[in-house]
Amino acid sequence: MVHVREMDGADISAVSTIRVRGWQAAYAGIVPQTYLDAMTVEGDAVHRRHLFSQPRRQSRDLVALDERGPVGWICFGPCRSEMSGPGQVGEVYALYVSPDLIGQGIGRRLLEEAHTQMKSQGFEASALWVLSDNQRARRFYERAGYQADGAIQDDSYDEITLTELRYQRVLRVQGL
Repeated sequence: MVHVREMDGADISAVSTIRVRGWQAAYAGIVPQTYLDAMTVEGDAVHRRHLFSQPRRQSRDLVALDERGPVGWICFGPCRSEMSGPGQVGEVYALYVSPDLIGQGIGRRLLEEAHTQMKSQGFEASALWVLSDNQRARRFYERAGYQADGAIQDDSYDEITLTELRYQRVLRVQGL
């Protein structure tokens, strides 16, 4: 049984492990292996502690827990890119699940809770970016109601440029 709660500082090491192992599993064959091999849990934890300690940070972090402790993490907040259309847009910045637990509904549970919290903050839609070659993630988000909206951006990893696609979905008020 998994439950979701707000992340706290004691979760940072576990979240960094989930994120780094998640990157290394999900992006193998997509992101250059040299980049993935250079990622460390310790380095990520230092960066995450810095982000987490910012007094004016607008992002929210949730963790999914089972009997082992944190097994999934999602980070979301206001959309960082210009979006056309009515209403405020939130953004899912990151969503990772322990690689050995993918496919067990943990990511879906985290995403649902993030959507609930975004709606309570007044966001009418949610956006996210996904690597175009990450077919598994694209299918996951499409099943969750996201659609590619035509926006793209490029990111470089060890001098290799990869394209990301922006996806978005409407956050409907429950009962409508």
